[in-house]
Amino acid sequence: MALKLARAVAECLRRSPGQRFKAREIAEWIFATYPEECQAKLERSAALHNEADLLQQLVAEIGSNRPQITKSNPQIRTVEVRPRLFYWTESTEDEEATTVEERGVHVAPAAPGIAAETTSEPTSVIYEADLYAKLGDFLQTESRLYVQRIDEKRSSNKRGPQGNRWLYPDIVAMEDLSQGWTKEIRDCVSEVGARKFRLWSLEVKLLLNRSNVREAYFQAVSNSSWANFAYLAAMEIEGSDTIKELRILSSLHGVGLIRIDPDNPSESEVLIPARERAEVDWANCDRLASENADFQAVIRRLWEFHRTGTAKPGEWQV
Repeated sequence: MALKLARAVAECLRRSPGQRFKAREIAEWIFATYPEECQAKLERSAALHNEADLLQQLVAEIGSNRPQITKSNPQIRTVEVRPRLFYWTESTEDEEATTVEERGVHVAPAAPGIAAETTSEPTSVIYEADLYAKLGDFLQTESRLYVQRIDEKRSSNKRGPQGNRWLYPDIVAMEDLSQGWTKEIRDCVSEVGARKFRLWSLEVKLLLNRSNVREAYFQAVSNSSWANFAYLAAMEIEGSDTIKELRILSSLHGVGLIRIDPDNPSESEVLIPARERAEVDWANCDRLASENADFQAVIRRLWEFHRTGTAKPGEWQV
């Protein structure tokens, strides 16, 4: 019997709904589950010389046939950024975005066959709050930023359920422009009143898909209008249409995109660079600081840095 790839992929993913798997993990499951069909495929192809070649061929076919696989099985979804992950869900995209927002993302602990059949290890769950420190690690390591978590719940002005999320980003960061400057340059900049830092605003999401991408993007636009750089950061970006939409929106509004790697924060990456605003909107900052203790603390540290030229890393906390 010939190996039906789309059917085999669907069977593999259906056994572990909601869990994310790489194409290689799926190929390994197929290889172990359909040994006779795989052996027949190996013998038919002159280009395949051994089992390793066949496994790599299955990985390539899963990737290249992804559009057909997802079209024939609407329950199969894929995460578009690298590494591309496949998973099975019975939820609509709108239901999935809501579930992710409320309960976090489930991540598979092992390859599908092992997870489904031979271990009782529970599926791990990642919540949005878990991503703040991971994004902070990436920003500190890659861009040498000073990072501060902003808790919208610490605002004195209550605007109803989730009202403040349109005003405050999840993270504010300061970029020290004076790193590496000589004392003479530092003194000169202080004397003439030139800027010593740039401010970043970052909105964090677990998942971006066609259902929630515009709301999430314009939330980032709304709560970052004061900053030099604004970013939307997400762990998962589902669907090629979502990436296309984000590129279009970024060209119009300048908010960039960061993919967060929760397992290895240093492997996170800037997918779409943000467009710089030349000036900080200090009037807006004043309003935010007057209503939120975390933002007020950031402003105090900015003033101290501008006055002394020294930042205290221990005072910046994610």
